[in-house]
Amino acid sequence: MADRIGVYPGTFDPITLGHADIIRRGAKLVDRLIIGVTTNMSKNPLFTPDERIAMVEREVAKMGIDNVSVVGFNALLMKFAQVQGASVIVRGLRAVADFEYEYQMAGMNQQLNSTIETVFLMADVSLQPIASKLVKEIAMFRGDIGKFVSPSVREDVMARIAENGFLGDY
Repeated sequence: MADRIGVYPGTFDPITLGHADIIRRGAKLVDRLIIGVTTNMSKNPLFTPDERIAMVEREVAKMGIDNVSVVGFNALLMKFAQVQGASVIVRGLRAVADFEYEYQMAGMNQQLNSTIETVFLMADVSLQPIASKLVKEIAMFRGDIGKFVSPSVREDVMARIAENGFLGDY
């Protein structure tokens, strides 16, 4: 029987504790989980694709999960998943608003490749409010993001924001 390969795609700008939760849980569902770090310039990333890949690799290494790898991509998700030999797309859901968007995306993806299934994992209740965009916003105004990201990611975010001069007044 062939290995069941899953892809968990995202920009991971930055990788949050919510992402880490989905990675841990998604890795249990497949033989191999590929974290697909994509370039989505419409999200105004704080980190370059290479920096985000390195950050995700570092965080995954700390988790000690053997069946997870990290790959960057700049392509249609379904093409990337097909090239990787994936049969499953793993997506995390935080709220109803996520579901509406993800449901539409899953429908479109099924039209593009009906052999790849999308699996939704509900975020852990304690992690549901976490969003990378909000983490960056809080950090830009010198708020404590330690509840939302690992200590090393916190350092990365605060250093980048300081070097870009985005720190708020207080």
